[in-house]
Amino acid sequence: MNFTFGADAFSWIFFGLVTVMWVLVGIFTGKYGEANHLDHMPRFWLFYSLTYVSLAALCFAKSFLSMYLCFEFMTLLSMPLVAHEERPEAIAAAKKYLFYSIFGASLALIGLFFAGRYTDGVFAAGGTLDMSLASGNEKLLLVVVFLTVVGFGAKAGLYPLHSWLPTAHPEAPGPASAVLSGVITKAGVLCIIRVIYFVFGADFIRGTWVQYTLMAMAMLTIFMGSLMAYNQRHFKRRLAYSTVSQVSYILLGVFALNPLALTGSMLHIVYHAIIKNTLFLVAASVIFSTKHLHYVEDLEGLGRRMPWTFGCFTIASLGLVGVPPFAGFLSKWYLATGILSEKIPVISWMAPAVLLASALMTAAYLLSISIKAFFPRKDLVLDTNEFGKPVTESPLQMVLPMVILTAFVVVLGIAAQPWYNFFSVIASGVF
Repeated sequence: MNFTFGADAFSWIFFGLVTVMWVLVGIFTGKYGEANHLDHMPRFWLFYSLTYVSLAALCFAKSFLSMYLCFEFMTLLSMPLVAHEERPEAIAAAKKYLFYSIFGASLALIGLFFAGRYTDGVFAAGGTLDMSLASGNEKLLLVVVFLTVVGFGAKAGLYPLHSWLPTAHPEAPGPASAVLSGVITKAGVLCIIRVIYFVFGADFIRGTWVQYTLMAMAMLTIFMGSLMAYNQRHFKRRLAYSTVSQVSYILLGVFALNPLALTGSMLHIVYHAIIKNTLFLVAASVIFSTKHLHYVEDLEGLGRRMPWTFGCFTIASLGLVGVPPFAGFLSKWYLATGILSEKIPVISWMAPAVLLASALMTAAYLLSISIKAFFPRKDLVLDTNEFGKPVTESPLQMVLPMVILTAFVVVLGIAAQPWYNFFSVIASGVF
């Protein structure tokens, strides 16, 4: 049981992503908190900073034990961000987040025990499973791998441990929702990648019931999350269900155990973090400017009062749908082609069909907001908020991070080849 830290390509990718997102959301939070939560902002900044430290440590964890402990600290330190506003609903949401996270971590703890017995516990590309010790215990270890992945999958919103997301996001402050959806869910993805590719090894589970079951769960989560988002009226809850769906795109590629699909997953990790942070900052800006609008039908006409905000929302939405040339298209393309190349019975053709159906529903539940925001029905443009003050664009300190993130959506979509080449080399190195 080694408690060690070190750096590899995955460490730097996740650390860079966490840092950039944390800084941009932090810039946004300065102005947002000034007007909304002034009395409690020192406490918010404390836990915001400590959560970043725990995430950074998680990125550089080099053993199962150090990863597990950092993962648990991240949960405990991020929970106060959900409960920050101290309303009964926020406290209940924080408790639910904590319960689901601890239950998932308890399942992952089983993996820690067995990793200490059958591996040396230190991460290495291809896995460190000692087959001489595992011989005769393969069936038991497959169960252990399955439970461990499902446990860490709770943080990533994998069905059936997904329901904390649509509960916690609407109650958390806007910036907290952004990092929860765009960054913290990726912590679960990182842990799953470590377990599969760096502890037990992809070859151990390839072609087993574990791989097929996990892929089926990911596809179910993708379709269910999109469907629930489509039927959801609450703005932030709609975005939360979208996260449930989109993070399972990443997991589906991870579970495919294919270099091309894993490359698509890594691209989508970056793209989804950028896009979903943008969308949640838009939701926070709407609440900031209007003081009371939380439902999608109330956003009609706001695009004319907040053109920069809803312009960023529209471009980010196109990226999440997967419309070329925006970021999101290539990641989904490589996911689909990688899974098709595996020629897994039923799953190989069903997965691309699920991805296509999800993309169509994503277009319906996101772009419909943009259309109504910029092209409202007559006399439905909101002029003042509930305090009688004019509804205007958010301050520059809040608009600037959204514009920067939106620029990433465009640039990383157009200039995607270097990123693909980079991630492709890394993905191939773990097989």
